[in-house]
Amino acid sequence: MKNTFGSSVSVTVFGESHGAAIGAVLDGMAPGIAVDEDLIRHQMKLRQSIGALSTARREADEVRIVSGVFEGRTTGTPITFIIENQDTRSIDYGELAYKARPGHADFSAQMKYHGFQDFRGGGHFSGRITAGVVAAGAVAISALHGKGIRIGTHILSCGGIYDRPFGDINDDIEKLGDMEFAVLDSAKAEAMQAAITAAKEDGDSVGGRLETVVTGLPAGVGEPWFDSLESVLAHALFGIPAVKGVEFGAGFAAADMLGSQCNDCFGIADGAPVSATNNNGGILGGISTGLPVLFRTAIKPTPSIYKEQQTIDMNTMENTTLQIKGRHDPAIVHRARVVADSITALVLCDQLALRFGTDWLKA
Repeated sequence: MKNTFGSSVSVTVFGESHGAAIGAVLDGMAPGIAVDEDLIRHQMKLRQSIGALSTARREADEVRIVSGVFEGRTTGTPITFIIENQDTRSIDYGELAYKARPGHADFSAQMKYHGFQDFRGGGHFSGRITAGVVAAGAVAISALHGKGIRIGTHILSCGGIYDRPFGDINDDIEKLGDMEFAVLDSAKAEAMQAAITAAKEDGDSVGGRLETVVTGLPAGVGEPWFDSLESVLAHALFGIPAVKGVEFGAGFAAADMLGSQCNDCFGIADGAPVSATNNNGGILGGISTGLPVLFRTAIKPTPSIYKEQQTIDMNTMENTTLQIKGRHDPAIVHRARVVADSITALVLCDQLALRFGTDWLKA
């Protein structure tokens, strides 16, 4: 399995949903970066389940750093984060050893690993594995903050309810920082949560869209062609379970524009290039322009639903039915928000280290 992402600064994930522990290894981070354990705890809390809107599985998500940090700062060697699994209930998954859950990786994992995969709770394919990404991402976010780079993500839509887009970006990023249910228009949060609750009561689930913005990223970061900034970000974002689409700037809407509408015309203000529009999402030719990097991520509905569904018996290769048991999220878009922030931070640290050298990340 390919579980490592990044060239100069890389992250490796490990573990299974119902195994002893999960975690991540962050390698290549510059020495001397302050490791804010309060920020790590804060970020982990944002990923945790929220009352009736999420799974009843309640993990403490206490992060143990066992290498790469000394006296509160990175040493430059691999940083290992370990998070123990404490609230597992594997008995709920016995039937899934041979019945493929629709929308899950059960069937494709069976085809690749021939039945040797850990199927409990989705095993290594579970969204649970993102906890290690969030722990590592908190260190990356601290490094970026030291260089004046900020990342913010809000729930653009959930269950067909839409939040407002980013306005005053810096104020919006600040506003989102402490939100467990990250929307910019507080009136829309109640409607989104009602849609999640309605789906849950019907034994179903809902999906949504996340919108992410990055400010303070210098111009000139990224490569043309196959390692474009969009390519690398999209590659990593598609590693988040349930992500089914990524678009930058105007995205697919650009296909319906005229060139005169889509082009971001440049000007100079206070000695720096500016633009009244950002239809290209702050990236041209695969390289950052200095404008805010803006992208949206589509999160599909949680595949674990309580309705009876058609499936197959993977042992007999016969048709059968399945009604899932256990504890599952009726929506994960609100929990995926901090994962998107974390993935973005890790990618940007890697790209900046490739552009300016690893030690550039130390403020």
